[in-house]
Amino acid sequence: MAEAGKSAADAQPSPDPNEKLVKVFDSEQEPEALVVKGLLDSAGIESDLTSASLVQDAFPGLGGIILLVREEDADAARRVIAEGRRSAPDEDETAEIEITEEPPKQG
Repeated sequence: MAEAGKSAADAQPSPDPNEKLVKVFDSEQEPEALVVKGLLDSAGIESDLTSASLVQDAFPGLGGIILLVREEDADAARRVIAEGRRSAPDEDETAEIEITEEPPKQG
């Protein structure tokens, strides 16, 4: 029986700290990484965002965000990410509008 005052999140088992995590995505852009994390969350795949910032004195300009998942979820996560990329509109696409009737004449 659940104790009063405990939420559903408290009832879930906490992740095993010894689980092997694997990288499924990395980006220099945090917003992009957050969108991918949202895709995985929507698919029910737990993920963890980690900073990939390297020592800036030794490696200037290098760093970014890494998305990690449990080893057993890695294949499913990669499929979700690939599907998300296929369904995303290209940045170069523009809408084409066809005018089917003439505007009213003024005058």
